[in-house]
Amino acid sequence: MEVDLSPESGPVIDDSPVQKKVGSTLGSTALSRPSTYLRIFKSNVFVRDLDHSLKFYVDQLGFKVVVDGLFDFGRWVAIAPPDGSTILALTSPKRGSENHKLIGRNTHIGFISEDMNATYELWHSRGVRFESPPQKTLWGGAFAKFVDVDGNEFELIASDEMSREIESQRRAVEEKLEAERRAAQEMEIAKQVQARLFPQILPAVKTLDYAGVCIQARHVGGDYYDFLTLGPERLGLLIGDISGKGIAAALLMANLQANLRSQFSMARDEPHAFLQCVNQLFYENTVDSAYATVIFAEYDGMARRLRYANCGHLSALLLHGDGLLERLQSTGTVLGLFKDWECPTTVECQLSPGDILALYTDGVTESFNPDGEEFGEERLVDALQRYREETARGIISSIVAEIQRFSPEEQHDDITLIVAKCRG
Repeated sequence: MEVDLSPESGPVIDDSPVQKKVGSTLGSTALSRPSTYLRIFKSNVFVRDLDHSLKFYVDQLGFKVVVDGLFDFGRWVAIAPPDGSTILALTSPKRGSENHKLIGRNTHIGFISEDMNATYELWHSRGVRFESPPQKTLWGGAFAKFVDVDGNEFELIASDEMSREIESQRRAVEEKLEAERRAAQEMEIAKQVQARLFPQILPAVKTLDYAGVCIQARHVGGDYYDFLTLGPERLGLLIGDISGKGIAAALLMANLQANLRSQFSMARDEPHAFLQCVNQLFYENTVDSAYATVIFAEYDGMARRLRYANCGHLSALLLHGDGLLERLQSTGTVLGLFKDWECPTTVECQLSPGDILALYTDGVTESFNPDGEEFGEERLVDALQRYREETARGIISSIVAEIQRFSPEEQHDDITLIVAKCRG
């Protein structure tokens, strides 16, 4: 599409520099809506001196300046009434041009006011020249003509019917904004409530330095991690990923957390019964399509032994001090999807000082860069190697920062990561 940006025509709606600047300035108006729309963008008003005319429109009419910039064709000024629905494009054409002859003519531009008399009195008191006070019309409204400093003629109009429509639209907008405000407030409360579901205190284990983080893509999400005290020098590590996104996933996450916390006493000596009971409760309390992938790992600090069950989750990573990588792969199916659920087998691993365990959700490895390339497991393993001398908390912070540098655009999934480092 060609764009004519000459002073004689003024800019039109397009992706021109003028339109981009106007769009960014108007912010939350209709110009920023993603849906298709059609509205009047601007009307040209030809004036002799832009600075002199601006004083009239801003100081006397109370308009605001939307754009005042220099472009290839010269200076272009856009002004708008208080509601900002349409702009006037003030242009100072060259002497002798056809547009210069239009200065001081009838613009055929009309402004509608809800309170005709109040607007007239205000503008009249500021020195705006009217041909006469507002006059009644045959169609039931009121009408008055006024001119600017160059003699350009405008109309001021009042209509009961149109005023009622404007008021109705205003109420609709206010109700929508209030509903959005309440929704945002409730979402913030939900975010704070969900934040309290994550572990607030880390049980002390002498031979394990560990930490966890969940960075949600939305206000609330479906990722979950937890640390459970299973006895002296015994720690339970949990990580889960709920099916779905947003509020629905957050509610399921809260349900799963409640089930796990209420039953974890069995986890000390009967991990199979523990997971079996959690699956049953999750299955009975959720819809048929709801499920969660979960890793439950028990760490015995005295023996430096890890016993785990992987219920359909991504393989955890165990990076040994000698550089050998061990994947703690799935040992069973997901939680909550099947009533007759076969409990996953448990697997034991021996940890040595310097070994690093990483449990994570797909938001870590599936974060992608602008080219669509995923962060991937290989980069995660490489990061664990490079940051292995740091504390568990430091390793997490460094990896999260690396993911965010790799994927600088909008976050699409929750990023949840547990790192545990075996101490000497």
